[in-house]
Amino acid sequence: MKLAVAGKGGVGKTTLAAWIGDYLARCGRETWLVDADTALSLGSALGLPPESIPPPLVLDESLIRERVGNGFINLSPEVSDLPERLRVCLGNLNLLVMGSVAGAGGGCACEANALLKALLVHLLLERSQCLIVDLEAGVEHLGRGTVAAVDGLIIVAEPSWRSLAVAAQIAGMAADLGLVRQALVLNRAPEGTLLPDIPGLPPLATSIPLLSSLSERQLASPCVLHLSQRDIVDRGCRAILNAMTDQAASDGWCAPQSQPLR
Repeated sequence: MKLAVAGKGGVGKTTLAAWIGDYLARCGRETWLVDADTALSLGSALGLPPESIPPPLVLDESLIRERVGNGFINLSPEVSDLPERLRVCLGNLNLLVMGSVAGAGGGCACEANALLKALLVHLLLERSQCLIVDLEAGVEHLGRGTVAAVDGLIIVAEPSWRSLAVAAQIAGMAADLGLVRQALVLNRAPEGTLLPDIPGLPPLATSIPLLSSLSERQLASPCVLHLSQRDIVDRGCRAILNAMTDQAASDGWCAPQSQPLR
C-alpha cells in the first residue's frame, strides 16, 4: 500500500500522515513515512526531538552532486542504498526526510529534483513496504508527476469552501495523471457537517472531529501521537485505509496493538 497525502496548507495533512503511519506500525506492518513537504514537520509530529531529525535530502548538496552530477544531469541515479542510509528508524516505522525543491532556496533545483524524484520512484515501485508520502501544500508534487505511481491519494480538507475548493483542484490534477483512487478526509469537522456542492470532490472516506486531547497539548508539544482520544484516530485510519482498498472493513486492516512499536 503506497499512499500520498495532499491538501491545502494548514488542514492537518502532516498530522494525518503521522496518524496513519503510526497506526500501520502498530498493526505490525513495516511502514515508511516520507516527509516531502516544505515545512518539514513530520518528524516533530512523531515526537522526535530536533537533534534526532536529519537534515532534508534536498539540502545535501554533496550527495546530490555525487548521485546526479553537475551540468550534465544523471536522470537515473543510484538510490537503492539511500532509504536505509538516511532514515530514522522507530521500530516498524521509518522516517525519511526528503524535503521539497520549493523550500530549498536557490541553487541546484534541477539536480535536487532529479534525485528526489528518483528516490520517490524507487520507494514507490521497487519496495514492498507500506509507504505514506506527506506532500507539500497545494499541488506542486502532482504537477511534477512525482506521485503518479501511488496506489491512492488521500486529500485532507477542513470544513471550509476554500479548503474544499483546493481539494477538488488537487483531485482533478491527480485524475489527469491517472490517479483515480482518491479519498477525502474532512478534518476538524463538527458532527453532522455536510459537504457543499463543489464539483470534483472525491468520495468522503471519514470525518475527524476537533480533538480536545490534541488541542490541549499543541502549545506545549508538536507531537500528535499517544492521544487519549486515539480510538477516534484509529477508527478514522481504518476508514481511510479501507477506502483505499477493495476490502470490506471486517476483512481489512487489523486493530493495532495497545502500544506503538517503538
